[in-house]
Amino acid sequence: MAVTVTLPDGKALELPDGATGADAAAAIGPGLARAALAVAIGASPEDAAEVRDLARTLPDGALLSVITSKSGDQALQLIRHDAAHVLAAAVMDLYEGVKISIGPPIAEGFYYDFEFPPGTVISEADFPKIEERMRAHIKAAERFERQDVPVAEARERFVAEDQDYKVELIDDLVSAASDPARGGDSPLETVSLYTNGPFTDLCRGPHAPSTARVGAFRLSSVAGAYWRGDSTRTMLTRIYGTAFFSKTELAEHLERIEQAKARDHRKLGRELGLFTFSEVSPGAAFWLPAGTGIFNALVRLSRQMGAERGYSEVKTPQIFDSELWKTSGHWGKYRQNMFTVQVEDREMGVKPMNCPGHAHLFGSSRHSYRDLPIRYFEPGLLHRNEASGVLHGLLRVRHFAQDDGHIFCTEEQVEDEVGGCLQMAFDTYALFGFEISIELSTRPEQRVGSDEMWDRAEAKLTRTLEELGLDYELNVGDGAFYGPKIDMHMTDSLGRSWQLGTVQLDYSMPARFELSYTGADNQEHTPVMIHRAMFGSYERFIGIMIEHYAGELPLWLAPVQTIVLPVSDRFNEYAASVRDSLRGEETRIELDDRSESIGRKIRDAELRKVPYMLVVGDREQGEGTVAVREHHGGDQGSVPVQEFAERLDGELYSSALKPRKSSERRV
Repeated sequence: MAVTVTLPDGKALELPDGATGADAAAAIGPGLARAALAVAIGASPEDAAEVRDLARTLPDGALLSVITSKSGDQALQLIRHDAAHVLAAAVMDLYEGVKISIGPPIAEGFYYDFEFPPGTVISEADFPKIEERMRAHIKAAERFERQDVPVAEARERFVAEDQDYKVELIDDLVSAASDPARGGDSPLETVSLYTNGPFTDLCRGPHAPSTARVGAFRLSSVAGAYWRGDSTRTMLTRIYGTAFFSKTELAEHLERIEQAKARDHRKLGRELGLFTFSEVSPGAAFWLPAGTGIFNALVRLSRQMGAERGYSEVKTPQIFDSELWKTSGHWGKYRQNMFTVQVEDREMGVKPMNCPGHAHLFGSSRHSYRDLPIRYFEPGLLHRNEASGVLHGLLRVRHFAQDDGHIFCTEEQVEDEVGGCLQMAFDTYALFGFEISIELSTRPEQRVGSDEMWDRAEAKLTRTLEELGLDYELNVGDGAFYGPKIDMHMTDSLGRSWQLGTVQLDYSMPARFELSYTGADNQEHTPVMIHRAMFGSYERFIGIMIEHYAGELPLWLAPVQTIVLPVSDRFNEYAASVRDSLRGEETRIELDDRSESIGRKIRDAELRKVPYMLVVGDREQGEGTVAVREHHGGDQGSVPVQEFAERLDGELYSSALKPRKSSERRV
C-alpha cells in the first residue's frame, strides 16, 4: 500500500506505506535529504501546516514541504528549540540537583527555566562554562529521538528523577485531555519524550535531526520567572539565549542588539529630555515639555487629517457602568485587563478602548441613511491593566492615548469607507517615509457572530484590498473577536517589524448596542461599524519612531527644531530677538544663553540632535543675520533672519503640513 503526498509545486509523490519525512526528502533528491531539518504537512492549502520531525511517518494525502535552513522562521524555530534542550542538558551536567521546567523557542531566540538547589545563584558570569558544555553536546551531534510512551510510564520516570515540574505538566495534560471546557474530549494515553545524549525531556517537538544543526549560539541574559506565571508559585531562574545556522548570522544579530541598545527609546528619551517614568504611576509616561511638543504635533496631525476626511471629533467619559462593557462583550473577555472602581453601589470600568463609548454616543440620537457615514474621532485617554512584567517604556504601557476613529455606515458604503481608511493610512505613513506591508487577519476560534456574518465581513475586506490592487499577507485566525481586520506593518532601520495601524470591520457591536438608522425604505436598519487607528497609541508610535530614527526625528517632529547660540553673553539680547522672530504655531525654538563657550554650546546641541543651530555674534548682530549650522551637516553660511524663517517654514510645510493628494499614495 502506498502513501501519496502533494509537493508545493503541485506534483504528487508516491512513497511506500510507513514512509517518513526523511524518506520523502530522499525521494526528491540527495541534496535535499542532506539539508532537510523537518517537514511541514497540511490537509489543505487553507490549513496551517504542522511541522513534524523527519523521523515521523507521513499521513496519506497530505500537502508536504521540506524545511531546510533556507526556510526562514520555521527553520530558526527548530534549531532554537534544539538549543533550549542543549542548554538544559548542559545545566544538568554542571549543576547537580537542578530541576527543569520548560524551554521554548521565542521570537528572538529561546529560554529555559530552572530551579537551582538552595545556595546556587546563576549570573551572566556563569555563561562561559555553560556555553562550553553546550558546545560539547553540539559537537557530539546527538540525535533527537522521539518516544511516545504511556502516561503512567512517563510520570513514574520523572517522579523517580525528582523532576516535580515535569510531573505537574503531565498531570495537567491528563486533566486537560478529558475536560471539555479546555477543549478535551478523551483520556490522554501517551505523551512524547525527546532524548539527545544523556538528556530526556517531556516535549511535543518538533526537533531537527541532531544537535549538530545548531550552528552558532549565545546565551544573553538571566532573569527570574514565576512558575506558570503565578506570583504565588516558585521563582525560577530563566536563562535566555539565541541560535542561528552560522556564526555570521549570529554576529549580525549581536550587532543589531548593540544598535538597538544605543537606539533604545527609554535611553534616548531620557537623554533628549522627552519623558520620564516613576514608580508612583507604573506604566505611565511623564511627558516633559520637549516630548509634549512631539506628542501634540502627532495629535495635531491626526486632527488635521481627520478634519480633511470628514471626521468629527468627539469626547467621551473615562469611566462607564459595567453594563456598557457587558453589552459590548468586553466585560466577559477583557475584564482582567481593565481597571475597575466601585461608585456608590455601581461597578464601573475605566475605559481601555473608545469603541463602546462611541457606539453608545451614536445610539443616543436618531439617524437617517442621509446622515451616513458618520465618522467619529477621539484622541482619547485609555487605561489597561497590563501586568508589570510586560511593561516596556512607551511600547507597553497602562496609560496611553490612541488616535481612535469609528465609522458608522451602511452596508453599501463599507468598501468605500475601508478604502478611505487605508488611503488615510498611506498618506499618514508617507510623512514619515515608512514603507508599509499589509496583513488581512481572519476569524479566530473564539469569536462572536455567525459564520455567514464572518463570510460577508471577510469578503468585504478582501474585495477592497483587491480592487485597490494592494498586495497583502493572509493571517489566518488572528482577527478580533468581533470581526476581521487589516493591519499595517513597517520594518524599521534595524529590520524589526512593527504593527502600526489597523482597520477592523464590525457587524457585532452595532447589533449588541441595538444601533439603527432609518433607511430610504423608511425601515430601521443596523449600521456597520468600522474601527480604525493610524498610529495605534501615540506613545507606542513615538517609541518606535525614536528607535527607527535613533532619536533624530524629522524636522517637523523634532522636540527642538532650532536653537539660537550667542557667542557670548553680550549677544544674548540679539539672540533672544532672533528666537522671538522665529517662533510660530508650528515651530519649536530655544535660546541657549548659558555662560559657556560657543564650542560647548554647539557640542551640546549636537548631542541633543537639534536640526538647526543659529550662531550669532558681532557680524550677525550688525547685519541682522544668523550663521546657520545643520546637525551633522556643519556650517551652512550666514543668511538674513527672515530668509532663514522662510526656509524653516517652507521645510515644515513641505514635510508634514502640506496636505497630500490621494494620487500620492505610497504602499
